[in-house]
Order: sequence, then C-alpha cells, then structure tokens
Amino acid sequence: MKLATGAGYWAAGPPSDAQETILEAEALGFHSFWTAEAYGSDALTPLAWWGSRTETIQLGTGIVQMSARTPAATAMAAITMDHLTNGRFILGLGVSGPQVVEGWYGQPYPRPLARTREYVHIIREICEREKPVSYVGDHYQMPFPGGLELGKPLKSTVHPLRQHIPIYLGAEGPKNVALSAELCDGWLPLFFAPKDNQFYADALNDGFAKAGKSRIGADGRIPDENDFEVVCPVSIVPDADVERAADKVRPMLALYMGGMGAKGANFHYDVFCRMGYQHVADEVQECYLSGRKDEAAASIPLSLVEEVALVGPIDKIADDLQRWNDTVVTTLQVSGPVPLLRTIAEVVSQ
Repeated sequence: MKLATGAGYWAAGPPSDAQETILEAEALGFHSFWTAEAYGSDALTPLAWWGSRTETIQLGTGIVQMSARTPAATAMAAITMDHLTNGRFILGLGVSGPQVVEGWYGQPYPRPLARTREYVHIIREICEREKPVSYVGDHYQMPFPGGLELGKPLKSTVHPLRQHIPIYLGAEGPKNVALSAELCDGWLPLFFAPKDNQFYADALNDGFAKAGKSRIGADGRIPDENDFEVVCPVSIVPDADVERAADKVRPMLALYMGGMGAKGANFHYDVFCRMGYQHVADEVQECYLSGRKDEAAASIPLSLVEEVALVGPIDKIADDLQRWNDTVVTTLQVSGPVPLLRTIAEVVSQ
C-alpha cells in the first residue's frame, strides 16, 4: 500500500505546515501530495507553490472542479503544471454537486456523466497536440458556434512534456466510478468502506471492459497499478480511547453526510446509504440541515466511523489497516502533522 497526503480546504489562511508536510512526505517516499478545491481556494495555485521545492513526489489536484474552467483552460493548466513539475503532475477532476455548480459557478448541472466524457475527451485531444482542436458535443463546442463567427480550431502553442497526462476522476456513484475506469488513469473516492470492495470492483470492471483494459481479478485488487490508481483519503486518528478518536472524525462525516448538498442531491449521503446506514444518514441530514450540527455528529455510531476511518490505539490501527490491503485501493491519502505521517509510514511498512 502506497501513501499520499495533502492539504484540504482552508478558510482564514493557508495551512502553516503545508510546506513542511510536503517535504517530509517526499522524504518518507510518499506517492503523491494533493490539494483541494470547493468554493474558496483553488487547487492549482497552492499545489504549484508548495510543490516548487519538491523533486520526486507526484503532485495532484483533488479535485479541480469542471465547472470552474473550460476544458481548454484545464488542459492549459495541466500542460503548464506538467512542465513545471518535470512530469509529476496528476490532474484530478470532478463535477462537484448542483449546489456548488449552480450556486457558485453559475453553471447548469445537466447530465454530469455525459459532460465529464466530453470534458475528458477535449483535454486528451489538446494534450496530444496532433491537430487543431475541433469538437462538437452536447455540452462543449470548439470553436464556439455563432457569436462573431471568427473562431477557428487552434492547437496549443506549448508542446506538452507528456502527451498523456494522468487524469484521475473524483467519483462516488457506480456509473461515475465506471467512467473513471473507462476514460481515466485513476479513481479518487471520498468515503470508501473495505466491506463494499466488490461493489466498486464491479463498477470499475464495467469501465475497464468498455476500454479493453485488464479487469480486476478474484483477489479484488487492481491488476496493474501502472495502468490505474485508486487514491483514497482515510482519516487516521491514533488514541488509546477509541471513542475519543472517533469524536475527531464525526464532525467531518456529519458535514458531508448532512450538509454537502440538498436533500435528494447529496452524493455523500448516498454513499453511506449504500453502506447500510440509511437510518443514520437520515438522522444526520435532518439534524444538520436544521442547524443541530453537534447533534448530527453525535448520532454517528462508532461502527460507521470504523467503516471509513482508522481510529484507536496504534496496534488496532495496524490490524484494521489489513482490511484495506485486500481492496482496489492502491494508495491511502492521510492527513495530519509530520509526526503522525511518520507513524503511519512506519505502520504501513510493517
């Protein structure tokens, strides 16, 4: 199992320890460092800033939101970042949700799967730089039809360092997970429970089959990690008291389960329902949307926390980690202060 880390959302200012974290992660041999994007800080600028002092660790966006940029703008950023990092950039993409897309970006939220397919296709074509780009889709047209009618197909003035820049797709629903396997080089889940591995393996296999790629075998693992990566964020909280450790995870779970989307359009809520916790998700959502956030967090049972996080004494964490080794996950993305990263690296190496 490989390890990754990153910097999540921030409010008053960037995390003061991000530079130290990325350098220590590189020294520890971590696979990658990731930056987030919602409706505050963007993912690309801090990744370039913090990554400028690194040499070997891969640098990924987790995730760039499609509605924030046209496919061409995202492709330009990817080509630029790939040059600046000497071929270490990973483009993590995602559609986000309707509340953010419509409320923050002022964009419609139609047919996200079809839109993602078009978006990835255009980026691939721009990065290949084999000919001027001309594309006619339901969601994107290049050149733009109408207007002054002066647009013409263009080709990037910058030659890409790599014609195939890795694209990882942030996805939670089975159709979107399958799309990541069909079109992309990796999948970025958010809340993954090892017990649901077969569900996700089946979804990935649907996509692999369409793309003619190697399928996941009986062992439930990705057959060739050079072909496809699954980078999964996992909260790891060492503490002699398991419930006290779980209390540090519950507010985050409540936020996503209850507050990251309206009723009927919260994809994180759907994930926990598929895990068998709909009764919990319903209560959390009701509490959270009515402003009772502490009550929402308190209603999350330890069993649910332990489905998606590693909490408790180090020995317990090491034992629980074995469940993840037999899944499609190839890289665990962990967060925390440098001493915690060192501890986790030691546990994983055992």
